[in-house]
Amino acid sequence: MTDPAAAVEEVWRAESSRLLGALLRITRDVGRAEDLAQEALAQALAQWPTSGIPDNPAAWLMTTAKRRAIDQVRAGERQVRAYAELSASAREAYEEAFEVDHVEDDVLRLMFVCCHPSLTDDTRTVLTLRLVAGLTSREIARAYLTSEATIATRISRAKRTLGAAGAAMEEPTGVERAERLTAVLAVIYLLFNEGYAATAGVDWTRPALCAEAVRVARLLAEVAPREPEAHGLLALLELQSSRLAARLDPAGDAVLLADQDRSRWDREAIERGLAALGECVRLGGRGPYALQAAIAAEHARAASVEATDWPRIAALYEELARVTGSAVVELNRAVALAMAYGPEVGLSLADQVAAVPGMAGFHLVPSVRGDLLERLGRWEEAAAEFTRAAELTSNQRERGLLRRRAERVTR
Repeated sequence: MTDPAAAVEEVWRAESSRLLGALLRITRDVGRAEDLAQEALAQALAQWPTSGIPDNPAAWLMTTAKRRAIDQVRAGERQVRAYAELSASAREAYEEAFEVDHVEDDVLRLMFVCCHPSLTDDTRTVLTLRLVAGLTSREIARAYLTSEATIATRISRAKRTLGAAGAAMEEPTGVERAERLTAVLAVIYLLFNEGYAATAGVDWTRPALCAEAVRVARLLAEVAPREPEAHGLLALLELQSSRLAARLDPAGDAVLLADQDRSRWDREAIERGLAALGECVRLGGRGPYALQAAIAAEHARAASVEATDWPRIAALYEELARVTGSAVVELNRAVALAMAYGPEVGLSLADQVAAVPGMAGFHLVPSVRGDLLERLGRWEEAAAEFTRAAELTSNQRERGLLRRRAERVTR
């Protein structure tokens, strides 16, 4: 890595949640934490081109931001007086509080703060994408099909809301933690999905986001060991992440499940996922993450697409649709039904999903319809659907794949 600007961007993508989490612990203020992180980022952009990229760029950003945080704490009049009155041993303990590495707790705390009950579900999602996933306002705006200014306003409003609510910056415990658990599970799932199939940009996947989501899911399962859905989510993410290497060809283009080289699937991740699913089942889990993990497990166990138990997967999707009421789940069920009972059966359900309000602009609807129409030999219709799907997606790699499929069926 020789380009300082690229180095800063890469480190920020990988380490921003840890950096913000640590700064949140020190400042106890979301806005100040992000300001400090941005200041460290600005210093890196100013210094690295002349001083060179540090051996450990992430540690450099963390140290720079923490030093600035300490300076701000000491600069406050009350903090200065209190600091002066401390004994030498107390001052030493005070300094140590800023130096101890609380990476695991810090990121989880940041997630719980993003899921504070004073925020709406939509705001929680936006704040999580910004603070935990490290996405820019522009990237979030693309995902939400809105303007960058609108997203920036939502983020600013969320920070003000947290401040006005006197939101505790510590990880909640007891009843409060249980109340936020569902929201935290959802944002971890969201974080993983953004890494597994990026909403926008030139990369089809962002493995660092997937790895971070798996790590935090593992931590959550440890701190909530009797919650079946925590284990269900961990199982799902481990099983899905096992395919990451096979989802790209050497050029970085997307490779669909049917075309993946299963020898490239990560067997250790699969084993971890199956173990987590076993714990989820032992605890009686039958929630949405448990069901999705069970579906992923069927794929992981199968030696090929043809050997996959598609009727079982279709049945699991049917149960998942009852639990969630999601049209997206029904679209996935359409694919499973097509594999189990023929493309006509799947297309019938996909057509019903296409008529659901709000699904018209979802690119996977024409993508799935195009696939099923292709299998039925309806080439021109399939090409039109693939072309429409390409127009609806914001991801360049996915757009390229869909355009190639449209061209292939018209040859």
